[in-house]
Amino acid sequence: MEKTKLRKTLQDQLKKMSKPEYEHLSYKIAQNLFSTSLWQEAKVIGITISRAPEVDTYQIIRKAWEENKQVVVAKCEPQKRTMHFRVLTAFEQLERVYYGLYEPIVEQTLKVEKEKIDLLIVPGLAFTKSGYRLGFGGGYYDRFMVDYQGNKVALAFPLQLLDDLPIESHDIPVRQIVTTEEIISIHE
Repeated sequence: MEKTKLRKTLQDQLKKMSKPEYEHLSYKIAQNLFSTSLWQEAKVIGITISRAPEVDTYQIIRKAWEENKQVVVAKCEPQKRTMHFRVLTAFEQLERVYYGLYEPIVEQTLKVEKEKIDLLIVPGLAFTKSGYRLGFGGGYYDRFMVDYQGNKVALAFPLQLLDDLPIESHDIPVRQIVTTEEIISIHE
């Protein structure tokens, strides 16, 4: 199945989740993430602000703040099709941008170099157990991860795990996939 159709199918399936189910499964995924050594050892967490039906990242951000971790949030630059990360210390530092996404307000946040990010939580619509992902189609994370040396983790609802995906030469796998039931470690 081509990527565009696959994206639509997956988004439709994810949207069928009820709010209580979405909240419960997101909570279970977050708890599993917090149990990993990658999370426990990380001091700077790179993350996006989720919007349903993506796994909820608000609770993950709150937990990072509670544990005195630095939270850095993706800021896309659509003209260049690149992104960087900015320090977030309060949700009020976010603004709604294109497609209803929330990103850091540049005037209120500081840019962080990618070398400083210990753990990058990589979003996606689908994942294989070998760590490959189907993103949302912008290619921002693929470009960002080319020379990113830190740990890459994905969060996935069970239906987002697929046996295979259309993989291209520029695709970069994540190191771990955290689901409701398991933590899949990928050995590079």
